[in-house]
Amino acid sequence: MTAAATAPAESVRSANRPQSRWLGFTLRRGGRLLASLWVLITASFLMIHLIPGDPIRAAMGPTASAEIVESRREALGLNDPLLLQYWNYLQGLFTGDLGTSIGSQLPVIDTIAQRLPATASLAVLAFLVAILIAIPLGVAVAVATRRDRGRNLELGFTGSSVLMSSIPDFLLGVAGVWIFGVTLGWLPVAGRSGPESYIMPVLALSIGPAAVLARIVRVEMLGVLESDFVRTARAKRLPAWRIYLNHALPNAVTASLTLRGLLLSALVAGTVLVENVFAWPGLGSTIVQAIQTKDYPLVQGIVLVYGLGVLIINTVVDAILVTLDPRTTVAED
Repeated sequence: MTAAATAPAESVRSANRPQSRWLGFTLRRGGRLLASLWVLITASFLMIHLIPGDPIRAAMGPTASAEIVESRREALGLNDPLLLQYWNYLQGLFTGDLGTSIGSQLPVIDTIAQRLPATASLAVLAFLVAILIAIPLGVAVAVATRRDRGRNLELGFTGSSVLMSSIPDFLLGVAGVWIFGVTLGWLPVAGRSGPESYIMPVLALSIGPAAVLARIVRVEMLGVLESDFVRTARAKRLPAWRIYLNHALPNAVTASLTLRGLLLSALVAGTVLVENVFAWPGLGSTIVQAIQTKDYPLVQGIVLVYGLGVLIINTVVDAILVTLDPRTTVAED
């Protein structure tokens, strides 16, 4: 076969190779997502059903007669074998039915739809605040401490960021309530009443993650500042602000993209404790109440929403990473 005949075949194979890699990557990620979702559904179902206690008695109170409690259990299918209850739960999920709350008698999906905006807005605002704090701080400290300069600043930054990231967010929330709510009276201590009510919960959620991300951004920025393309930009006598903003910062921020995805996932999960500190009317406070009253359907539905949110965030981050660096698909082959 001549070289002219083999050239088109090679070009076709090289054109199809990226498509096949993307297809393989998509199939792997989709399979992992479905498997993780099944594990999440099964674990949440077993977790709540294996907790000792009678949810019907907890919901109806000690004065309800045994006949009423038993009829209610029968109506909700709680007397069925556990495997049958699991099968019925899966069937409901496929049809979009998360069940009915034992306590409120309302559809679980309606309760979630009512409470989800409060939790989502809190997590997203905390994420944005953490990014707005961490990236400028990490970049500024990196510029000030590169090439072993500013040793005292580096030690102070590292120590303070480690300290702030080690304090649990609910303790920061309690401290904020005591200082700014009770002692100074500057901010509301509970509820979701207006823009000012977001300040303390958002700060309690964002300070720790911002400290972690700022350290990562500083380390990435230090590496980028010593790279060849930055040295080339300096050799061209470009202004310092242009070198930092147009050349160094995009590369340092891209390198920490995975951490930011994990950060958002952690903030979503962290809303559970913070919402209970500030009596925030979201999913976090609702799931704690549902666990206390053994409201099986409501707990399962909220756990599913939290877990699904984390899985989707991680999948989106993976897709963005592959878009920015297609070599990621090669590494998994």
